Amino acid sequence: MDNVQRAAHRATASAIIRKLSLRNMTGHYCDTAHEAVALAQSLVAPGQSVTWGGSVSFTQSGIKAALEADRHPMIDRALATTPEEQEEMWRRQVSADWFFMGANAITLDGELVNIDGNANRLALLLHGPKHVCVIAGMNKVVSDVESGLKRIRTVTCPLNATRLHTATPCELTGVCADCHAKGCMCCQEVITRHSRHADRIHVVLVGESLGY
Repeated sequence: MDNVQRAAHRATASAIIRKLSLRNMTGHYCDTAHEAVALAQSLVAPGQSVTWGGSVSFTQSGIKAALEADRHPMIDRALATTPEEQEEMWRRQVSADWFFMGANAITLDGELVNIDGNANRLALLLHGPKHVCVIAGMNKVVSDVESGLKRIRTVTCPLNATRLHTATPCELTGVCADCHAKGCMCCQEVITRHSRHADRIHVVLVGESLGY
């Protein structure tokens, strides 16, 4: 990345972080994913438990591997296969010390814009874990909520549908059809505009392209 783009990212991120503070969320900026790994390691205290949503950014950034290497208790929902195990896993996720997730979009005004299918990811954002860490590459920054929802429908969903093989119109045609298909990923649209609890939601902006 050239110095001009990096300087622009820093300026934009600084403005968003100020807006996040007004919304009672804590913002951070890292030039690189490598720096974001070090930041995440500093946020999670020794012995604290970690869980995560289906986040490409969490894995792609290297944060997941680093926290595993630090020997944190990792609560991995993929390990639960039976209905009984999934129910127990959900209880463990809700009570985790840290929940890591990506963001589908974040506005210049500091609002988090997300969609979900089963709502498990967004449920944990909204309530449960003591702390939430949202990892967002600067490719996720949009001007406003409407632009965020448009980005989700035109960029995020077709890519995630292909990754997850949802058999939805956006996988089959690459275009959102505002569907009600069985595998619909757009069942919930959630705008996080404020947090009642100081220091619960941390937003880490990364000056690289991460996730979808």
